[in-house]
Amino acid sequence: MKALTDRFVPQPSSSKSEKHETSLVSSDSEPSDNNNNKSKFTLRSESSTSGHKQVCAATWTSLVKKVSMASGAIKRFHDRVLGPNRTGLPSTTSDVWLLGVCYKISEDEPSKEETDDGSVVAELKQDFSSRILMTYRKGFEPIKDTTYTSDVNWGCMIRSSQMLFAQALLFHRLGRSWRINKSEPEQDYLETLEPFGDSEASAFSIHNLILVGESYGLAAGSWVGPYAICRSWESLACKKRKQTDSLPMAIHIVSGSEDGERGGAPVLCIEDATKSCVEFSRGEDEWAPLLLLVPLVLGLDRVNPRYIPSLKATFAFPQSLGVLGGKPGASTYIVGVQDDNGFYLDPHDVQQVVTVNKGTPDVVVDTSSYHCNVLRYVPLESLDPSLALGFYCRDKCDFDDLCLRASKLAEESKGAPLFTVTQSHSLVTHHSSCEFVEDDTEEEREEDDWQLL
Repeated sequence: MKALTDRFVPQPSSSKSEKHETSLVSSDSEPSDNNNNKSKFTLRSESSTSGHKQVCAATWTSLVKKVSMASGAIKRFHDRVLGPNRTGLPSTTSDVWLLGVCYKISEDEPSKEETDDGSVVAELKQDFSSRILMTYRKGFEPIKDTTYTSDVNWGCMIRSSQMLFAQALLFHRLGRSWRINKSEPEQDYLETLEPFGDSEASAFSIHNLILVGESYGLAAGSWVGPYAICRSWESLACKKRKQTDSLPMAIHIVSGSEDGERGGAPVLCIEDATKSCVEFSRGEDEWAPLLLLVPLVLGLDRVNPRYIPSLKATFAFPQSLGVLGGKPGASTYIVGVQDDNGFYLDPHDVQQVVTVNKGTPDVVVDTSSYHCNVLRYVPLESLDPSLALGFYCRDKCDFDDLCLRASKLAEESKGAPLFTVTQSHSLVTHHSSCEFVEDDTEEEREEDDWQLL
């Protein structure tokens, strides 16, 4: 898959027109420079000799031809990977579940091209556009000792995981009912975005994820699977927790036999989750806000249809943070469902690096590149079977409610549960986040390689 993307997708240093040609997500935040480029070119041509005019004209024609050919190849590639471009709401009145919130669509609303303020569809779109979008970026400082200043073609899984993690922080600081105020962004909102900057100075940057995730296969220029990225987040959270007290929640990986690397239904052990919270609070509290990550393998080439009803049901959980999933080599962040379709945020948009600094309140920060106004959906049955669920539990009551919902869902799964819940067990040797990083052997790390897609 990496070879295909290298073949079809231009590097981020190419012209700005690539931003719209290489992406499945429309961007309303960055105006095109095509007109400016054209006027500059015309001015230079008028002041040159006639021979220079011919050379420039030939160069311009050649460039336009190359861009046109590349954009066609990119579109065919994206259509092949994620399927035909599906935007808006499907022609159905079924309920939409978006990260634990239900939107009941009336018969007349799906047909409206423009929705009125206060309508259900308008509320749905406002909710969707308030979710944090992380995309490919270009122009950041090189990653470690490499020459990579962009993650185009390979960073989509990392960006998808950043979206899920940012959403957890957003829920924690501002609550599920929060909606973005574009004219006056709140301080807590800016503090949520700031750690995801593209530099080693930003706690949850692509740079730092790659540094801590090397033992799981993370490397600049390489694509990894959901299991590896979940473990990398666990390592990064442990590292940052030791350095500062800024991380507001514990991270717990839900796993089964032998840490879940070999498939099967993972087991959410209540005692293990409690232990993660106690370690996070350094023994001061019995519970802490908790981010649960559940890596899954739900089939061979694509998601087994037996799992789809349960997968859809998780979006109705009030603790839902959605799903890291997509097609092989093309990760997305799925935040909602309607019937058998999943609404997603797509990281495959190339945008310039943006610095969000909460320390300059007098400066208006443009965060429009962190949001998307276009609803896009993909059939759940076409997803790659390697994916990961996310849940945020604010307190112990929230966690207990999640366990009850998950247990009921497992009972109704007809023998195909996504994961199970148990109070305690001796068959599964679970490592806490910090212990896992320090005690994992080189042999065990090599066994994880099968997860790298």
